[in-house]
Amino acid sequence: MEPVIRFRSAVALAGGFPVLAGVDLDVAGGDVALLRGSNGAGKTSILRAAAGILRVVSGEAAVLGADLVCDQRAVRRRVGLLGHSSGLYDDLSVTDNVRFSLRAAGAPAGRTGQALEVLGLLGRLADAPVRSLSAGQRRRVALAALVARDPEVWLLDEPHAGLDAEYRDVLDGFIRAAASRGRTVLVASHEAERAEPLANRIVTVAGGVVVGVELVAAQQTPGQQTAASLGVATVVA
Repeated sequence: MEPVIRFRSAVALAGGFPVLAGVDLDVAGGDVALLRGSNGAGKTSILRAAAGILRVVSGEAAVLGADLVCDQRAVRRRVGLLGHSSGLYDDLSVTDNVRFSLRAAGAPAGRTGQALEVLGLLGRLADAPVRSLSAGQRRRVALAALVARDPEVWLLDEPHAGLDAEYRDVLDGFIRAAASRGRTVLVASHEAERAEPLANRIVTVAGGVVVGVELVAAQQTPGQQTAASLGVATVVA
């Protein structure tokens, strides 16, 4: 089977500088692949290239069978990127931000309420404008939008940042549930104690290239079992 994400000698530039300098990477459906490396290694650039945001100027870059070198926008409705920026609209309410994300991706609007509930965003928060929220609450709204969309490829950049322990566990449950449904999950994280137990593939990145790939057995921690008991796997069922 063709990998869901496939890079071959992929080069991408930012301001004339090669942020990807010949990346080779395969990630299959159902994989949770952890991108590991120091700041500036190229982890975020790989995620942005896979999302069709960063243009690959040479080599090969294919996601879900679409050639991103020829058309970098081809998969944007089929992938979801949770990045450092929330991508939310400050003047819209929490609920309207999630609904807008679903509408833009052509996903069913009926998933909104359950995603908000599991992430503790119902009640007064549901109608609050995003500009009034704390950084952690904004992160939960962005996560609710991603989970409600349930894209075929999840691209997560430091996804645990800004979340407290409870919602870190909930996020871990979402990631495991997505992989169990055959979604492809690519995570960049410096929090090895959190991210490594989720992954079945660890990809080491340095200098804009992949320098090592390790296959591992994903583990389940007590915190992730608690997350499963909250029903996170049913949000997109």
